[in-house]
Amino acid sequence: MKKPLTPEEALYRAAALCSTAERCASEIEEKLSRWGVAAPDIRRIVAHLREEGYIDEARYCRSFVHDKIQFDRWGRLKISAALRQKRLPDAAVADALALIDETSYRQLLRELIDRKRRQLDGSDPRADKAKLLRFALSRGFETGIIFSVLGRDDYDDTCDD
Repeated sequence: MKKPLTPEEALYRAAALCSTAERCASEIEEKLSRWGVAAPDIRRIVAHLREEGYIDEARYCRSFVHDKIQFDRWGRLKISAALRQKRLPDAAVADALALIDETSYRQLLRELIDRKRRQLDGSDPRADKAKLLRFALSRGFETGIIFSVLGRDDYDDTCDD
């Protein structure tokens, strides 16, 4: 069985971890807890890492938003939910989401929908449009933007009956 880390060792390891990639406080708290660090020491270590600039929630949010759009191709809703799950401040999340370029965001959704549309057989246009809508929603894009990218006719056809 491993010996628990001393607070100083935990601080050193946490700082090294934060140096390799952006981390938020909840990730570091979870890691410290798994390492067997006591709760008061966890709070002290996280506070120290914040003071030294190793943890910066606003910077983390900006990085997270950029990476999820660029590499995972997620929409605002999915990104926002993931950041809330990490217990990040609402203001930092909102500020990071506000930095998304609307033109490139819509272009990303267009590309995703076009790629998905090519995978569909096209035998039932109504069913295909519903599939495209569900696909875009599952990626975390907002309903209004999805309908504007699909076009008003797609919305009308999908919502009849």
